[in-house]
Amino acid sequence: MRIVIITGGSRGIGAATARACAAHGMGVILTYNSNPDSANDVVGTIVEVGGRAVALKLDVADSSSFPAFADAVLAALHTTWDRADFDYLVNNAGYGLFKSIATVTEAEFDGLFNVHLKGPFFLTQTLLPLIADGGQIVNLTSATTRVTTAGVAPYASFKGRLEVLTRYMAKEFGERRISVNAISPGPIRTELGGGLDDEFDALLSSQTALAGWVNPKTSPAR
Repeated sequence: MRIVIITGGSRGIGAATARACAAHGMGVILTYNSNPDSANDVVGTIVEVGGRAVALKLDVADSSSFPAFADAVLAALHTTWDRADFDYLVNNAGYGLFKSIATVTEAEFDGLFNVHLKGPFFLTQTLLPLIADGGQIVNLTSATTRVTTAGVAPYASFKGRLEVLTRYMAKEFGERRISVNAISPGPIRTELGGGLDDEFDALLSSQTALAGWVNPKTSPAR
């Protein structure tokens, strides 16, 4: 059985990804930061249909916690799947901020940096010895790196840097046949940044070809 780790897997895109991976026969380790109940709900829906999943706590902004997280991953792999490695890593965890450049604080800037760039960099570095040769890494970036939307400058900037990092990961991990790709979603109805209000919803929808957004709770797994 292939095993995937999905950060931020308790809600939104991460939860939808966890359910889709389980539906395709994968074992799932999903992480949460502050909402264990939502994470356990996702695990429950996977187990109910015969899958295997584990939820582990992880604060992607706190790189000092990554070695302990790796130990927890290794313990879960041994206990649940009788393995010492896993196959896929999805760097999904994140949050949004909708503020103009003129009003963003340094603390807000640093928070976004820690979660969207520093976190994926050092978490991947920490987990790399546990990724099986021939595995895959997927980094979730954003359509805001291609379409300029006022109010998301720091978020978009770090997602853009994550796209650059993705190319370098692919180059350096290629000798182990670990492929690395970035996925750049468009407007999706999740709780990111507190959710979309009608004004922001209309702004994003106006910039898409189909003038709409995707709801991960109702969209079918493919």
